[in-house]
Amino acid sequence: MKSRVLMVIILLMGVALGWGLSKLGGPSAPGAASAEKTLYTCGMHPQIIQDQPGNCPICGMKLTAIRKQEGGTNAAADAQAIVIDAVTVQNMGIRTAQVTRGPLRRLVRAAGTIEYSETALADVTTKFKGWIETLHVDTTGQQVHRGEPLFDIYSPELFSAQAEYLLTLSITNEPLRQSAARKLKYFDFSDAQLAELERTRQPRKAVPVLAPADGFVVEKMAVAGQMVEAGMKIYRLADLGLVWVQAQVYERDLAFVKLGQEALVTLSYLPDRQFRGRVTYVYPNVDEKTRTARVRMEFHNPGYFLKPGMFAEVQLAAELAPTALLVPDMAVLRSGEQNTVFVALDGGRFDPRAVTLGAAAENGMIQLLRGVQEGERVVTSGQFMLDSESQLREAIQKMQKPPNSASTASAPPSTISSTPSSLSSSVKYVCPMPEHVSIAYDHAGPCPLCGMALIPLSNLDLAKLPLGGQVLHYTCPMPEHASVHEAKPGKCPLCAMTMIPVMSAPPPPAAPVAAPVAAKLYTCPMASHAHLVSDKPGLCPECEMQLVPTGTVAHGPQSEAAWHKLHAVAPSHVHP
Repeated sequence: MKSRVLMVIILLMGVALGWGLSKLGGPSAPGAASAEKTLYTCGMHPQIIQDQPGNCPICGMKLTAIRKQEGGTNAAADAQAIVIDAVTVQNMGIRTAQVTRGPLRRLVRAAGTIEYSETALADVTTKFKGWIETLHVDTTGQQVHRGEPLFDIYSPELFSAQAEYLLTLSITNEPLRQSAARKLKYFDFSDAQLAELERTRQPRKAVPVLAPADGFVVEKMAVAGQMVEAGMKIYRLADLGLVWVQAQVYERDLAFVKLGQEALVTLSYLPDRQFRGRVTYVYPNVDEKTRTARVRMEFHNPGYFLKPGMFAEVQLAAELAPTALLVPDMAVLRSGEQNTVFVALDGGRFDPRAVTLGAAAENGMIQLLRGVQEGERVVTSGQFMLDSESQLREAIQKMQKPPNSASTASAPPSTISSTPSSLSSSVKYVCPMPEHVSIAYDHAGPCPLCGMALIPLSNLDLAKLPLGGQVLHYTCPMPEHASVHEAKPGKCPLCAMTMIPVMSAPPPPAAPVAAPVAAKLYTCPMASHAHLVSDKPGLCPECEMQLVPTGTVAHGPQSEAAWHKLHAVAPSHVHP
């Protein structure tokens, strides 16, 4: 009796279990096989996808099952979005950071060497042959001042010139006297020495040679009794009140170096202070071995703490743009010509986006020119596993796409438009200045040379471009001496720094030419390809999916905005 009751209970439990599975849509539910289709791929080679089990034709590993996403417009739009549950996200160590907008700043550090200012060097020579009788400055490194005697020299030529001048004083021939005085001055005879000669009426055998400038003796070739020829270098003087710092800046950092930019220098033997100077010249060549360019800075040197020959640590703080989109550099996956970031969406979804990189910024940030928007969150850790899954999904989409050669022919590449990015090389931007038109950019914005707004290359008309960008004047790089305006390059009359050019303000940019009015626009159903827009139906040039009207997808307004921005068409001109 008990065994019969037990059999009945087991039978009832089996019926209940089968009914529950059918209600939950389990394996026994009718139509389950038609709702989902099982595909098989290789874990080592995700490009291998089959609709039946087997082995990988490349490595021989057993194929593993994956599931195809259900069809529909929304599924197609999110085909590349990766869905991961919260527990897996935590286990994968995925971390995100927000796309922010802020100033594009960079602190460039470089090694520098302190040198003499080439414009503050002076050689002491004579214009006559003679013999040194007395040395007044007899050591290297001695400081001298303008007009102080360096040595006394005897020269028969100079003695005869003095005698000729004294003879002219006894006659009334003024032109002859002026000619004799001019000869003495050509021998660097000073006015004070000439006045003394007139007072004593006696030529001097040994005439003192005076220092031509303030400075320190950095080279000394003179010894007492030495014979010197005309033009022979006897001393070299260097004024250390203004020194140069030559820094080696890597070519990738040259965009952050500007004339007149403030530079800070620290020395190892004086770590408690910084010296402030200005960038006055960027040399036009790059060293072939070190891949660096020399940047020259000028520093005032009170107290002579900056000594030529010293090593110095140089810091250049630069700001390329007052505002820019910034993300952590670690968020970018670099693979060949394409750079990718993963945008974290709601519901545990991660969307791969191709982005165009700008300049590297401070604090490990990098500028993004396009591909993401402010406020979105990008993955900064664990994106390599997301990238593998994204490539697998894209391979599945391309394999399951129905062939449509007719639509491909109806949509030539020229009808597909996008915002300026690395995905589209058909649109280039140039400066309207004729002297700058040889440089083409893949993005809009101001010209880095003159500040004028870049215009599309297709709208360029060289015959109607305005002129501008001329040098107005030269000024001192020190802000406190900005009132100095000189017509030619040279030294600041107030501080002796090398002056830098000031360019004229650019004229207003030419108005963009409006594109033909589009009655209907088409875009890729993939949200990550919203920037690819066409005025004709066809296939997406990136994933080859069928383009759909912009009004049928959620990212349609974003695609239309991209079209408007590129072609300067008002939004009211487009009808879904």
